[in-house]
Amino acid sequence: MTAESLPEPNGTCWCGCPEIPGYGRRFAPGHDKTAEAAYMAVYHRGSVAQLLHDTGHAPGGDKGSVRQAALDRGGWEVCPRGCGYAGAHASIVNHVNRHHKEKS
Repeated sequence: MTAESLPEPNGTCWCGCPEIPGYGRRFAPGHDKTAEAAYMAVYHRGSVAQLLHDTGHAPGGDKGSVRQAALDRGGWEVCPRGCGYAGAHASIVNHVNRHHKEKS
């Protein structure tokens, strides 16, 4: 799977609203979540479960779990303390600091 490069920001908020994002940004503050919610409503009936089903990541789907896909190809990692938590590196650091202080 290859990712195309995104077009450069052009002063238009990508959610479709009339607000102007800050310099070098594609969205006005918080509008990335607005665009995400609109996309989910249009293509997956506003349901993460429907999204996972539609993309083959629901249980029994042909692509396996989205969690495993994120670990394999999405830059996610598993908590080094062995608790099974998984996420992006910054999330792992926060998790360890919050939940494994005694083991530092």
